[in-house]
Amino acid sequence: MALIGARAGVRYRVMRASPPALLAFFYLIFAVIGGLLLWAPISSNANVGWVEALFTSVSAVTVTGLVVVDTGADFTLFGQAVIVILMQLGGLGLVTFAVFVLSALGMQVGLGQRLMLREDLNQSNIGDLLMLVRTVFVVSLGCEAAGAVVLATVFVPDHGLWPGIWAAVFHAVSAFNNAGFSLWSDSLIGYALDPVVNVVVPVLFITGGLGFIVLSDLQRKRRWRRLGLHSKIMLVGTAVLIVFAWIMFAALEWTNPGTLGAIDSVGGRLMAAWFQAVTPRTAGFNTIDTGEMHDSTALMTMTLMLIGAGSTSTAGGIKVTTFAVLILATIAFVRRESELHCFGRSLGVDEVMKVMALTTASMLIVFLSIFAVSISHDGSFLHLAFEVTSALGTVGLSMGATPELDTTGRCIIMAVMFFGRVGPLTLGFFLATHTVARVRYPPGQVYLG
Repeated sequence: MALIGARAGVRYRVMRASPPALLAFFYLIFAVIGGLLLWAPISSNANVGWVEALFTSVSAVTVTGLVVVDTGADFTLFGQAVIVILMQLGGLGLVTFAVFVLSALGMQVGLGQRLMLREDLNQSNIGDLLMLVRTVFVVSLGCEAAGAVVLATVFVPDHGLWPGIWAAVFHAVSAFNNAGFSLWSDSLIGYALDPVVNVVVPVLFITGGLGFIVLSDLQRKRRWRRLGLHSKIMLVGTAVLIVFAWIMFAALEWTNPGTLGAIDSVGGRLMAAWFQAVTPRTAGFNTIDTGEMHDSTALMTMTLMLIGAGSTSTAGGIKVTTFAVLILATIAFVRRESELHCFGRSLGVDEVMKVMALTTASMLIVFLSIFAVSISHDGSFLHLAFEVTSALGTVGLSMGATPELDTTGRCIIMAVMFFGRVGPLTLGFFLATHTVARVRYPPGQVYLG
């Protein structure tokens, strides 16, 4: 009886927890379970210890892609399958999976589950959540299947029938979920000049990074004028960032013998520059050696990793819409305007406050994490900052510092990856919770600038 009472008490406390707390709890539980599975002898060889297995699991659940062991060499087929499942769960959202299974079984999805789903999908209402979940699954599984079929035409001739098919499936799931895991230690450097890989993989992670709200909006409305403000900002912002990054990466690395300079043809350099321009928007694959990039290129890549992709997507970062609102708020301040205007719509002060809170929290995490990692690891400051930014943006690009970190450094990176995936959702919940001030104080003045 006492055991039953204890279980009932735990269940009551869990159900009383806030939706973002439950969401973070579920991500943590799946990360631990994944770590145990990857640590088992059936999943890995002797090179994978408990810390390495847990690090890989956290990286997969948070769809980051940072690794401390060789995914293809150190994990068996079973272990690689576990990583694929963790990437799929982390990319589409654990709660999304749960609600989809419940609805498929004909079970009623209650208010509590809808609230958790709302946080997982970063929505402000619970009205059309189940329809959005169906859209999520149809789009994601369809894109992954199509991507795997096309990639198989390249990987099967190179690696054989079944290894090639598995490589195609693995990389299609990893690409659409913006996870960045690869079965090869050099990621996709071996396919830097392959046109199929350089088109299919970016299309997958750009589609996944746009966000399911944008994809659903495009499917239903199909005309620019009828699209919502969020979709318009995402589409324009994504296009501008891609073009800007493509031009800048090509200009900065064109003669670098460690990156683009090692490619003889102009078309090959442009193709590699294209891939590296879009992958920081939290895909994590690379077709050139990121450790050989110039410092200026690394700084630009860090900025792109911090921005990330779209809300309600498989990607991370502070999101394109957040960055766009920051720019719009700055322009409005310079013009002495009291409201933000974009595509014939206005944004209020609440949106600006939310953006400022999210950006400030993210920057503080970056600075504190770089400080903490630099204490336990005496390496290049730029490389450490690059790894931390990649972890927070759940990108997975690396300049080689992560595998060299000690246990303390790896634990810090795991915490940053976890916050990068779950933190914005948790922060968004508190930002969406309005409270009425019981006490009002007289206005004061602070001199800025």
